[in-house]
Amino acid sequence: MADDLQIPLLRSFVAIADTGGFYRAASARGISQSTVSQHVRQLERALDMELVRKDGRRTKFTPAGERLLGEARRILAVHDDVQTRLTDIVSKPVISIGSTETAAEELLPEILASVKAAFPDRQVQFHIERSTRMSELLDRGSIDIALMLGFDGETPGAVVGRLPLKWYSSTTRAPSPSPDGHAKLRLVAYTEPCGMRQRALRALHDAGNDVEIVAESGNLEGVIAGARAGLGLAVLPSAGGAPYGLAEHSEFPHLGEIGVHLAVRRGGVEGSIVSTVLGALRRFFPSSAEIDVADVVAVAASAETGGPSPSAAPSAQPDSGVTSSTQRGRRRRDEPSIRELAEQERWSVVTI
Repeated sequence: MADDLQIPLLRSFVAIADTGGFYRAASARGISQSTVSQHVRQLERALDMELVRKDGRRTKFTPAGERLLGEARRILAVHDDVQTRLTDIVSKPVISIGSTETAAEELLPEILASVKAAFPDRQVQFHIERSTRMSELLDRGSIDIALMLGFDGETPGAVVGRLPLKWYSSTTRAPSPSPDGHAKLRLVAYTEPCGMRQRALRALHDAGNDVEIVAESGNLEGVIAGARAGLGLAVLPSAGGAPYGLAEHSEFPHLGEIGVHLAVRRGGVEGSIVSTVLGALRRFFPSSAEIDVADVVAVAASAETGGPSPSAAPSAQPDSGVTSSTQRGRRRRDEPSIRELAEQERWSVVTI
């Protein structure tokens, strides 16, 4: 076969059968009759066979032409169906959701399921990053909505829940003074800027402790790995039990809670997306039932105008904003991770 069976040629060929001749086919296609004739000749050259012949004043298909007609209809049907489906995908914008690493492990599986159910024909992309980076992505409009951890007044968005901050260290190596003999507490922390790091240092110093940062990391896995290796203490938000290989310590200063903030990009986002995410979060944070779409949008609007941020959620009493791991159905270690779930459902997960 010298040439491909191009779609415009097949459309003209089928139009001849549907309208009863070359002239009517040209009118239906909005092209000249000579162009229709040229399309037929191109098909005959491509297949090296006669497809139509004149029978008096009528056009008659040859046996080869009759067979091509059936195949052409099938090709055009598949082509048009694919084109329609792809156009629908392109015309509907991607839903881009951001989350901090700590929140992602517990919260994103529920959000994934809820967003898929609410928007089955939309592509969903997740960005997993630190809260400081997430704020930049929101400001640029690179993501639509984000879950961030932060302290009131320092983090954008409406507070949908709170997580207690706890001290952790290796299960096999208890926290000890520095190897130089001085009574320094060793700390494994996030790199700056980090509100949790500053709160931990301030609490330890206020309690009369000398502190040394022995390891720092820009991501959650690095902080946990350092603490698990026995390098020092780590401060982490608690959404249930202790991370694998770490033990909680209650003898150090109480650090209070850190807020889980839900923020939308500048310019706003579809209310149905915000409503869907809020619905998923209510399983984890009962206090978020008092928050609606208007609260989240109002906080975003006040941030853009520089006005005072309305109070989206009341401050929770210690641990009251977080349900227990049994109530929330906390993910077991044999269940798929957030990345595995995304791959199973063909969603995009981007770590920046």
